Amino acid sequence: MLTAGCAGIAGPVSTGFVQASGTHLVDAAGQPLHLRGIGLGNWLLPEGYMWRFKRAESPRQIEEVVAQLIGDPAARDFWAQWRDRYITAADIRLIRQLGFNSVRVPLPYRLFLSADEPDRLAGPGWALLDRLIGWCKAEGIHVVLDLHAAPGGQTGTDIDDSPGYPFLFESEEAQRLTTVLWRGLAARYKDEPAVLGYDLLNEPIAHFFDAARLNPHLAPLYRRLVAAIREVDPHHVIFLGGAQWNTNFAAAGEPFAPNLVYTFHTYWTEPETKTIERYLAYRDQHQVPLYLGESGENTDEWIRRFRELLEKHQIDWCFWPYKKVDLKTGVLDIPPPADWDAVRAFADAPRGTYEEIRKARPPEGVAARALAALLENLSLDRCRINEGYVRALGLTPPGAAPGGSAPR
Repeated sequence: MLTAGCAGIAGPVSTGFVQASGTHLVDAAGQPLHLRGIGLGNWLLPEGYMWRFKRAESPRQIEEVVAQLIGDPAARDFWAQWRDRYITAADIRLIRQLGFNSVRVPLPYRLFLSADEPDRLAGPGWALLDRLIGWCKAEGIHVVLDLHAAPGGQTGTDIDDSPGYPFLFESEEAQRLTTVLWRGLAARYKDEPAVLGYDLLNEPIAHFFDAARLNPHLAPLYRRLVAAIREVDPHHVIFLGGAQWNTNFAAAGEPFAPNLVYTFHTYWTEPETKTIERYLAYRDQHQVPLYLGESGENTDEWIRRFRELLEKHQIDWCFWPYKKVDLKTGVLDIPPPADWDAVRAFADAPRGTYEEIRKARPPEGVAARALAALLENLSLDRCRINEGYVRALGLTPPGAAPGGSAPR
């Protein structure tokens, strides 16, 4: 029997995968599935604020800082270790123990497409993603693949690792490569039920660009990407976000295929129904599920109120983020190592000329020791669980009774 995927569009037959059924997601058995997720930001796609950097914000800028501090060969080794240590099987086990049932994984295209042969699906991202999905499958955690940094840049700011403009919407080559990547991801994971679905573009077209000119390009690109995915994968859910930081669903167009979910992001707004009324109206009009793909970076009280609001309106959620350096607005706080202030000072200093780089450089050996210690501090036994944040999400730290203290 067919189920309703969106208004006027027949949904897919039961396939053993999570599916959209009317305004809700259902699991492989056809039972309602309520996603309670956390975003794995800063792992494959570093963000400067999660390192407490002010000037070096994007992955490319952070990579430049590390290379300027310790040289290219050592920097390559640092990033290989970073990706190996930042998210491990133990992290996924903790995520499950805390009560989450899903993760959203930000992906940068540079780790999945060869720099020398752009059409070739090659890079360290594939093995890392395979390994993560295996860990999640073992723990019963659903995985949402999120293209956070598309070729050309879909947002036009540090979070998409772009040159500072959403060139994706002006470049046919960038759109073609994005299509190649999504088709490749879908072909690889088409038979993997641990992968819940594909979040096509994170926060396309920031509000400070010409929305009237750029927004009309979003819906056609979504149609192109969905068509490419469906050539190889008829099963997985596909998430579509609105323009202007995932807020403007009109730019994404009306639902045009079955098994679509519409995802919005909300930061620093009032945790009241009026904040999400437009998304609720879209859900009711088009009979599609909603997914809060990102929120957080606020007080524990705000997070609690907003999470309760989402659950009151039966909206699946994924808060942000799991882990970052010396910041309490996440599940885990990575302790800054000794001499981290020297690394931060260098990252925040003007480094436009070689003379400026020389003047800003820490004393010999300081940066290398600090970066090596940072890698050590990524392990769970050195991180601190932010109990207030976890409880605000309606979850309980392992080993802590309700109202008790969380273990370090």
